Amino acid sequence: MKKTLILVRHASAEDNNFEIKDFDRPLIEKGLSEATVMGKWLADKKINPDQFISSLAPRARKTAEIMAEQLNYNIDDILLLRSLYDGGPNSYLNSITSIDESINTLILFGHNPDITFFGEYLSGKLLMSMKKCSIAIIEFENQKWEEISAKTGRFISYTTPKQIREDI
Repeated sequence: MKKTLILVRHASAEDNNFEIKDFDRPLIEKGLSEATVMGKWLADKKINPDQFISSLAPRARKTAEIMAEQLNYNIDDILLLRSLYDGGPNSYLNSITSIDESINTLILFGHNPDITFFGEYLSGKLLMSMKKCSIAIIEFENQKWEEISAKTGRFISYTTPKQIREDI
């Protein structure tokens, strides 16, 4: 059975400043638009994740919620994990290896640099630095979620909001 993992870096958020903690930074208008565009793109591609997992940080959570709306996924069912904020790539791996085997397509929302490192770790593909609200898709053939590890995935695609807007 094939498993599909969709990695999404959060959309554009308010810049770092002294008035707000990094964890609490919200999406800005550009980010709201990016998340909508990418959610519609997934819907147009008929990619419907069975499970959403997101960092608890507001910018990642809101990105997940907007995309969930585009994909008719109940936002109350999004699994929110604090560890995806600054837990390192290991926290990303831990978040997927415990997923129920009935889930075939999983979408995970997180932060750089960890989400980029995680995608590279799984696929062996050099992603450099995932752009805001970009999507990397990785497939795993004949593996359970708990068996996924370094270079066990096959890189399928990497798409940015800019690429989608240019195609319109």
